[in-house]
Amino acid sequence: MSRPTALPLRPSASENRIEHLAPGDPSTLLTRDRRDRWRAALMRGRTLDVLVVGGGITGVGVALDAASRGLSVALVERGDLASGTSGWSSKLVHGGLRYLASGRVGVAWESARERAILAGVVAPHLIHPLPQVVPYSDSPDEPDPRLVRGGLTAADVLRAAARTPRGMLPRARSLDAHQAAELVPALALAKVQGAMVLWDCQLEDDVRLVVSVARTAAAYGAAILARTEVLSISPGEARVRDALDGSTYTVNARHIVNATGAWAQGLDDSVRLAPSRGSHVVVRSELLGNPSAALMVPVPGTIGRYVFALPQSEGLTFIGLTDVPISGPVPRETSATQEEIDWILATISPWLERDLERADVIGSFAGIRPLASPAAGSAHDSGADISRRHVVRDHGDGRLTVTGGKLTTYRRMAQDVVDLITDVPCRTARIAVVGAGPQDTSAS
Repeated sequence: MSRPTALPLRPSASENRIEHLAPGDPSTLLTRDRRDRWRAALMRGRTLDVLVVGGGITGVGVALDAASRGLSVALVERGDLASGTSGWSSKLVHGGLRYLASGRVGVAWESARERAILAGVVAPHLIHPLPQVVPYSDSPDEPDPRLVRGGLTAADVLRAAARTPRGMLPRARSLDAHQAAELVPALALAKVQGAMVLWDCQLEDDVRLVVSVARTAAAYGAAILARTEVLSISPGEARVRDALDGSTYTVNARHIVNATGAWAQGLDDSVRLAPSRGSHVVVRSELLGNPSAALMVPVPGTIGRYVFALPQSEGLTFIGLTDVPISGPVPRETSATQEEIDWILATISPWLERDLERADVIGSFAGIRPLASPAAGSAHDSGADISRRHVVRDHGDGRLTVTGGKLTTYRRMAQDVVDLITDVPCRTARIAVVGAGPQDTSAS
């Protein structure tokens, strides 16, 4: 597909130059007036290059990638941006340690590489380093300390290979029990034989990242329409309804990308998903001694699965998460069950001086993972790592569906989608989202 002449590209960045936008750039604003003008343009029947359905991190990532390559793009979302899975994450941009533990090196490498891009270029203002304490004991139900150290060493090799500087993420190192307790004061010293500390990345706000990517896509020419539900899609067109006034109209597009995540089957009944619920509980950080690091404890009887206690701002800590399969229709909203809350508390409490109880929980939240099923039939599917690999399906008639993956790898997912639409090279590895830094006037 050739570049449309109606939408001139912003000046291309050199290989080593990052493209920035000023925070107040009017082209990034998602106002009601702009929404009305975008809707009016779509209703006039202009044929777009790409219509993206879904306003989570994957959808806005596709919109930015396509728009930055010069394609005419609109994105529609039935609710608010990030109102689905992307707004209920663990708020981590992680390097894939758990995937190394189960031998999924490809998934871990992709995570480490994308983490370096997001933290170093795309959104450094929203991402900060986070130390994570991984304790170990002599319990036969828990990982051998040698395996823990080996996994962290391998993770550090991936960090270096992904060109993540040590100034951003220091190397992992060993701690004795008392050193670990300095970072997480509530640790049970009688149980902890030692620990490792590794560094990963924490996201300030997952919703803010989604909105920032959407605003950046708008600056590159994408129309962003929230509160616009797709009723049906067919080759070359989608029928939509505006939730603000109830009107319906048709959007014409050469390519329609179904990026609705866990709800993809609603628009494409050939999609095969294995969705699961990931739940977290919220406690006051003072119960953990106001930790300066996250705590990462193994789930007994598993390999590479952990429960995290993630300190947040304002004196709160998120603890999670579960992995509960969802059968039947996927609900628009979900919440943690009492059984899940009890499981989270029971898993982390043995590592603490004081057991956490239901009365300690001041809140909870849950999101639905859009895990791709092995039946999806992608050439990328490979046994155990299917749950974290993304799958892009080209229907051959202009419709594409993207499922699976995770927040950390959204940029790569978007690139793989748009690569099927145009041969114009991807630019998003050098595009900083709005708010990431001052405008690069030398590129204008």
